[in-house]
Amino acid sequence: MNRISHINSSQRQQGSSSQQVLYDYLVLHAKSDSPEQLIEDFRRLFVEGRSFRDSNVYIALESVVKSKNIEYDFNYFFNRCCHILINRWQMEPQLQTYIPKLVELFENLTSPRSGLNNTPNRIRYLVKTFTKSDEFIKLQRLARVITSKQTHNDTNAVGNLIHRYPYLYNHCLAGDDSSTEHQQTVRRIKAQTEKRFEVNLSRYVTYKVRMAQLARSPELAKEHKHLIRAVQNPTLLKDKDLNRALKYFVGTIDGGYTYKSLSQDFLSQTIHAKTFEHFKGDLYEYLTTALDPQYTKGQFNKNLYQLLQNTLPECNHQKPSEFLMMRTSSQLLNFLVVDSGRNPEHYVFIDMISNLGVTKTIGTLLQVVLMCRKVKPYLDKRFSILFNHYESFSREGVPWLVKALEHLQLAFSVHFGKVDLTCLNHVKMR
Repeated sequence: MNRISHINSSQRQQGSSSQQVLYDYLVLHAKSDSPEQLIEDFRRLFVEGRSFRDSNVYIALESVVKSKNIEYDFNYFFNRCCHILINRWQMEPQLQTYIPKLVELFENLTSPRSGLNNTPNRIRYLVKTFTKSDEFIKLQRLARVITSKQTHNDTNAVGNLIHRYPYLYNHCLAGDDSSTEHQQTVRRIKAQTEKRFEVNLSRYVTYKVRMAQLARSPELAKEHKHLIRAVQNPTLLKDKDLNRALKYFVGTIDGGYTYKSLSQDFLSQTIHAKTFEHFKGDLYEYLTTALDPQYTKGQFNKNLYQLLQNTLPECNHQKPSEFLMMRTSSQLLNFLVVDSGRNPEHYVFIDMISNLGVTKTIGTLLQVVLMCRKVKPYLDKRFSILFNHYESFSREGVPWLVKALEHLQLAFSVHFGKVDLTCLNHVKMR
């Protein structure tokens, strides 16, 4: 190892060990100190950047901000420091309100002084740079999810709805390089939000079913109506639209098939498909059968057919496999929703919503995911791209997106959640 490489390696090791001093301090004190004291610690360390109650911690922070690669490493380091506290507080409901207070600490920082290279100014520069990063945007979203409150000046911004859609959390609140603490927090909050929505949806449906039953019996209604407690619609959809969507996702859509039975029937056929080429032909029929013939006569069918034909043509003579199904499904979702963050074109998705309506459009996406369940996280990511793209828009500016987000939440709860809504098949809700 030459001298320069040895120096760089030593600097990295020193930076890493200094970071660990901060991590260890926060882990230890998160268990014993009050959130107020810990937020004050953050203020003194990362906002003022001056002397600290534990001199060894401040010396370690000085070493961190002076390390050679800190311009690239600081965001990860600082984000992890935040999430050591956030993960601890999130586990105790009475402490969760301190999470947005921690995030607010860094929202209106003064700019560092130019030309000054002392430790406090260096810290302010690095933290100020962090507040312009994707990591900080994710922290702000997490704070909004925790409080479920609208904190932006534009209270109608799409971004303020993030707490409603747990399927967005993995991509909007965390990333592939997020720390273990960060990912644990997101998984925990996601599970809690999903459960809360399913409970609220189940209560709403039970209430509606009881009211529908009473409507068929005037005598019974007189006697019992006052005993039934009204339950609020848990979505942003109108009652009529919610009831229609629930019946559609739970009930039959084509030839007596439900979405679940339609996908199971298709999968049973794929076992007998001789080649990948035959599978793609069957898949085309599976997706278009439930759609409006007037719409599928147009450009959509031609483009869908062409997409499938162009998907891994070199594998056409192979036997269909899980890998080929996943690759085909991911290509379908690119086509049907949005390609990528770098190329956020989604004209097909908007065209489908305009011509078929939101419910049937989401139903088509549901068909893909039920056919290949391992591709669900990929669909989550497609919607995360749309959410990021329109985050600063007003809800009134993109009503189709809000409806789509709500419908997808319903579809996921019905087909991947623990709520049982089959009672809807036996009653007509109003």
